[in-house]
Amino acid sequence: MKKVEVVAAIIYYKNEIFCVQRPKNKLSYISEKFEFPGGKIEKGESKEEALRRELIEELNFYPIKIDNLFETVIHEYPDFELTMHSFKCYSETKNIRLNEHISSEWLTVKNLEKLDWAEADIPIVNRLIENE
Repeated sequence: MKKVEVVAAIIYYKNEIFCVQRPKNKLSYISEKFEFPGGKIEKGESKEEALRRELIEELNFYPIKIDNLFETVIHEYPDFELTMHSFKCYSETKNIRLNEHISSEWLTVKNLEKLDWAEADIPIVNRLIENE
């Protein structure tokens, strides 16, 4: 099974978290699901470097701060195994431009459950709720 390693940003603005919706995808199990923004770690990059690069590419977003690792999730999808390292990040604005996603929402932690999340993101959502 193919293994993919990615980083994800839990972006905070005050008491809300930025959630993005994936576009339609041939893989039905991730098509149009919500996720935390991020992407693959390139060879030679640290996790933090990959996260900064992905946020700039996907959102033209420059975080003012990236915390230490929040949660690592290993999830087996039907076609690949995903290892996702998530980090809390902080923004000075809600004005974030989507370059790849079809929609976004700013939600408080208690409202995160209302979205249709990609399976690999659900453990992160659950931990955020538990820690609230």
